[in-house]
Amino acid sequence: MLKHRVLIVEDEQDIAGLIKHTLERSAGAEAEIVGSGDAALKAVSARPPDLIILDLNLPVLGGLEVCRLLRARSDARHLPIIMLTAKSSESDRVAGLELGADDYVTKPFSLRELSARVRAVLRRSTRVDERPAPGYQGDHLVADFDAVSVAVDGEAIRLTRREFELLRYLVQNKNRVVSRDRLLERVWGYDRLVETRSVDVHVGRLRSKLGGAGRQIETVVGLGYRFID
Repeated sequence: MLKHRVLIVEDEQDIAGLIKHTLERSAGAEAEIVGSGDAALKAVSARPPDLIILDLNLPVLGGLEVCRLLRARSDARHLPIIMLTAKSSESDRVAGLELGADDYVTKPFSLRELSARVRAVLRRSTRVDERPAPGYQGDHLVADFDAVSVAVDGEAIRLTRREFELLRYLVQNKNRVVSRDRLLERVWGYDRLVETRSVDVHVGRLRSKLGGAGRQIETVVGLGYRFID
């Protein structure tokens, strides 16, 4: 069975080694370690991984800048990224999520939890690619989910992988209220309750990119979100 490739971008070698050992043992992954942001960019160019675990506090080039540069590249735009950081403030987490990171883990962290999150992201990315999905055509929004194409008023819109998956799931369940927990389960791949702030940040980012069509994603207070025709 082909193993998923994970790139660990972490300058603390003891932590990086523990993550590598854990993922190779419990997540069935093949892990590579680099210790700086510029080395991460080179590694992705040389051999794109299936997922990146990215520390924010890196020498030469910080993690947030690495994330921004990767999301601007066509070959890494939809590459899953889990941020790893000692910073615990909400603003740092939100900044990374808005740049296109898929998830975050705050130091000190549980290796078991990190492994579970890695398996969830990899499982979800595989499941999304395999599941057939319909398109959508409205007055302003046109989406071809098979072709990974989204346009608003005839203008192509660039979405991160997570934003694209979120839009697809909301459209597939249009006119129905979808809870944050359900979105975490079906879009993020989690089987249990975790931090729901990621959902709110991604919905806000998606609405902003969709412009006028963003109004089709309604917030249902106390319940979740609904995509309406």
